[in-house]
Amino acid sequence: MSSAQRSFGLSLPDYPWEALAPYLARAAEHPGGMANLSIGTPVDTTPAVVQEALRAASNAPGYPTVHGTAGLREAIAAWFERRRGVPGLDPQDIMPTVGSKELVAWLPFLLGLKPGDVVVRPTVAYPTYDIGATFAGAEHVAADNLDELDAATRARVRLVWVNSPANPTGSVRDADSLRGMVRQARALGAVVASDECYAELGWGEWDVQRGGAPVPSILDPQVAEGSHEGLLAVYSLSKQSNLAGYRAAFVAGDPAIVANLVNSRKHAGMIVPYPVQEAMRVALGDDAHVQAQKDLYRGRRERLVPALERFGLAIHESRAGLYLWATAGEATWDTVGRLADLGIVVGPGVFYGDAGKGFIRMALTASDDRIDAAAARLITGR
Repeated sequence: MSSAQRSFGLSLPDYPWEALAPYLARAAEHPGGMANLSIGTPVDTTPAVVQEALRAASNAPGYPTVHGTAGLREAIAAWFERRRGVPGLDPQDIMPTVGSKELVAWLPFLLGLKPGDVVVRPTVAYPTYDIGATFAGAEHVAADNLDELDAATRARVRLVWVNSPANPTGSVRDADSLRGMVRQARALGAVVASDECYAELGWGEWDVQRGGAPVPSILDPQVAEGSHEGLLAVYSLSKQSNLAGYRAAFVAGDPAIVANLVNSRKHAGMIVPYPVQEAMRVALGDDAHVQAQKDLYRGRRERLVPALERFGLAIHESRAGLYLWATAGEATWDTVGRLADLGIVVGPGVFYGDAGKGFIRMALTASDDRIDAAAARLITGR
């Protein structure tokens, strides 16, 4: 290569899930077949009512709108009031996104963050929060409370990610905790972006259908205290409606920030296809399929929890969402290997930061047959 030439491309860490390849191969050798519980990708059928909405909107020769149709944004506002305890959300302050992961990855850049700015994310967290900071040239730090940061770092905080219910731990922040984070961030002039895509999947004290409390949103009046300034709620239909393949999500909150995001995304052509927007609109108006899917996940969870404990793992948090966060008190990869010998593949906790060392994440997103096979192997040890 001559001195005038240079390499092209971003310098990013390897995608962590590639490290599971040898364990997938190991698990595949089990005579009963593999039970892959490593990635939270839905496997159940996309609801018929949503599929029909997609088909009905398939004649879409024109460009869709970045801001989303008025009908979709009105459906999202109604859903926030009905399901999330957020009344009176202005449809103008809502925008659909191409899944929630792309927004997580691009939000720091779209907010105009720059080198020297700091993005805060939870201590155990989905790695895309850090990647998003990297795209913007900003720094990322791990903290669950801004008081954990030194004064010099706190002064540079521009964006705080909250993930409740959390991936991978399944922890939930109550309204008091969220309100405290909002007050801390507002005192610094920072934005709080709340990744809430597991909010419909609460268990125990957060299981609404069993008498629990609803998981609060960052836009809840108890949290926001009269204003959505500096607040963004991010949500995805992948989990509650089996729409991962549709890339169907949205963001809502601060009017000025949402308007700026819409304008920037117009320039970049970041648009949710019209048929997907229509499918989202219909999905958000139908609560029956959400309840049916949650019941399936509840049943799978209730079969896996005692089996995991029988195998010798202690379950931590796991109060909401699609995962069980557990430890055997040994190195993460040792647990991953022992489970692979049973034909079970799980997510290594080390993928989620240093605080995840020693843990594994087991997903509920597998067929009943594979869940039952995994539970039986955990109990019998073979």
